[in-house]
Amino acid sequence: MPKTEVRTEGAVTRWVLPASAGVASVIAAAGVGELAAALLAPASSPFAVVGSLLIDLAPPWAKDAAIALFGTADKAALLVGIAIVLLAVAAGAGVLEARRPPWGQVFFWVLGGVGVLAAMTRANASMLAFAPAALAAVAGVVTLRLLVQRLPGSVSAARADAAVPASSDGRKDAASPSPAPAPIDRRRFLVWAGGAAAIGALAAIGGYALQAGSRAVTAVRQAIRLPAAVNTAPIPAGAELGLDGLTPVVTPNAQFYRIDTALAVPAVEPADWSLRIHGDVEHEVVLTWDELLALPLEESVTTLACVSNEVGGGLIGNAVWLGYPIRELLARAVPGADADMVLSRSIDGFTASTPLEVLQDDRNAILAVGMNGEPLPSEHGFPVRMVVPGLYGYVSATKWVTELEVTRFDAASAYWTDRGWSERGPIKLQSRIDVPRSGQGLSAGPVVVAGVAWHQHVGVAAVDVQVDDGPWQAATLATPISADTWVQWRFEWQATSGSHTLRVRATGADGEVQTSKQQGVVPDGATGLHSRDVNVG
Repeated sequence: MPKTEVRTEGAVTRWVLPASAGVASVIAAAGVGELAAALLAPASSPFAVVGSLLIDLAPPWAKDAAIALFGTADKAALLVGIAIVLLAVAAGAGVLEARRPPWGQVFFWVLGGVGVLAAMTRANASMLAFAPAALAAVAGVVTLRLLVQRLPGSVSAARADAAVPASSDGRKDAASPSPAPAPIDRRRFLVWAGGAAAIGALAAIGGYALQAGSRAVTAVRQAIRLPAAVNTAPIPAGAELGLDGLTPVVTPNAQFYRIDTALAVPAVEPADWSLRIHGDVEHEVVLTWDELLALPLEESVTTLACVSNEVGGGLIGNAVWLGYPIRELLARAVPGADADMVLSRSIDGFTASTPLEVLQDDRNAILAVGMNGEPLPSEHGFPVRMVVPGLYGYVSATKWVTELEVTRFDAASAYWTDRGWSERGPIKLQSRIDVPRSGQGLSAGPVVVAGVAWHQHVGVAAVDVQVDDGPWQAATLATPISADTWVQWRFEWQATSGSHTLRVRATGADGEVQTSKQQGVVPDGATGLHSRDVNVG
């Protein structure tokens, strides 16, 4: 056999096949973990709990970068990243196990330990939360050992050495070549490795299919008929300009942005849900789902925005919400005179710090149960979430909310404020150009420039557009729904040939003019003017 072929055979035997053993083992382990989670602890999927732990431990800059790069697909990107890292490290573990056993197994024990730790430290962890990660580790170790035992002959130096025949004086004959592994051995190993990976994949699919809790909640949600609102919030006829490419004034549920810390959407049965108001209050209040629906629910239209929304970004949406005023529930509890904050808590452990005065004034701060005429979608907080006009979501829009603790800013802190974001998070005056698109080719003559502007709980009084470095010119506003929503605007531009830059700025109902000073999203939201570059033929 030529030397190059020998080297290739040796590389495959020493590196590729052991790496394949590691990859197949981690796939088998992941599948067993997901299946065990579906059967024993649905909220403790190893992928989900480890991913959630990474989200909690990630520095703010890393989260900002993920949102900036992937937007609402940040969670999918995280899961893909975890899978890629696992496969790469597992390949190394397979090689290590073949050459220096049992060190390859250590990878799976460590991985299982991290999974157990992540599961047991999550909010509302069950007694069996440890089981999926622990069983995954056992499956990985057993599979790795079995596959390494079935590797073709010369996998490690020790095996190669053992294969060298001894001379008459008992010494190994270095000149004697190691026998090449038989093709049948390699095929047999690949069948074993492929089988292990297939079993893991089927187990993962089975685990997904057995997520009965999630499916049950979906079925319950679809069967719910929400009560009629005692006060409705009709959309004015002039609120929608109806221009192609312009963001609709009411965002469809399927297009509404989603940014939260829940890697796996919590499955909460309405019958099991309750809200507890406690802390610095005279009377602790507990409210069940049925009790909430029996209250006089009100409809309101509110625009929500994420603090991570860049200037001109899409992490903002407007919806018609159905819910009950939080101020009425706080009135039952009677907050203490020194209290100045409400710490809301989600079923998954997320917390948000909302100024008490904001929840007690006349704005439509509600416990929402409906969104655009249907029960809240699961990913948007079903069965109950908070909606608070005028504040970024990280300090107000708690999904799957189960607790409201009345306290003080100097006595408690929330998830994002612990990570360097500001305590109170009022939404900043902003505007955005939707049409024409950046880089869009246009013809000289009349061109419609349009977009949206917002300053929740203050309102927008005017929008102006600037072409290149020319004067600011007034745009026409659509009919605003309320001060708590964004408003569409349009501007008729007589376009001339060449490359141009369009800018927009808004003026609030309080007289504030949108600043041109550029600031990033940390610590309390981005500022600056949105612009679009266009070419006119």
